[in-house]
Amino acid sequence: MNNIFEIAEICLHTPDIDAKLALTHRAYELLSNNQLDFGSAQSVQPISYVKFPETPVLLEPRYMPKRSLSSQEGVRAFFHAIAHVEFMAIYLAWDLLYRFRGLPESFYQDWLTVADEEAQHFELIRQHLRSLNIDYGDLPAHGGLWDHAVETSDHLLARLAMVPRCMEARGLDVTPAIIAKFETRGDTAGEAILNRILTDEVGHVERGSYWFKYVCAQEGLEPESQFQALIGQYYRGGKPKGPFNRTLRKSAGFSDAEIDWLEAG
Repeated sequence: MNNIFEIAEICLHTPDIDAKLALTHRAYELLSNNQLDFGSAQSVQPISYVKFPETPVLLEPRYMPKRSLSSQEGVRAFFHAIAHVEFMAIYLAWDLLYRFRGLPESFYQDWLTVADEEAQHFELIRQHLRSLNIDYGDLPAHGGLWDHAVETSDHLLARLAMVPRCMEARGLDVTPAIIAKFETRGDTAGEAILNRILTDEVGHVERGSYWFKYVCAQEGLEPESQFQALIGQYYRGGKPKGPFNRTLRKSAGFSDAEIDWLEAG
């Protein structure tokens, strides 16, 4: 099996974590060796067919317990939450390349690369969790991360606006301050993992920006106004709240005008 869409379908429809990770890495290996087939003869299955592991138990954000990083329990809960974000990011990258067809081959190469990097992130955090005597699935997790994928399952521009350019971009804003806290605590292992994730996430958001602008150009749309319209339509609560990391966002393809609009509240 070497067809990217067949592999994507299996990754999305199997709840087994280790099988999903192994197949993601195998697909990237095929890509690296120029052995991946990008033929798109298969039909796209509904997003409702996507399957998730039985654990963790998913809760609405308001039911998630609040824990401080000043305690070991809080550190475990923090890394469990990050593990869940990264695990869901594997699904989001696979679903983006699976669900939307007819794009340049480089689009699928980019999002497979993202899926592989998200799998690496998850594995790093899972290993760190185990060093803290906990594993992924032992605590509840945020249940709303997949909602954006479901809501944008038939709208590529909305998906690009809401996932890489909104959800993932928030990591660029908040992660540097969290890294500083781990540096203060002397947690070099946690700090190294978060630095690795932040570095890669800048690239993921940049790819989201690139393909957002590409699709806008193909459809004769102005990217900045289109981004504003889609965030206004799909983001619950109007638009994200700051502060925003202008330097990292600009590195990831945001314009000053877009950041100004976000900061305007």
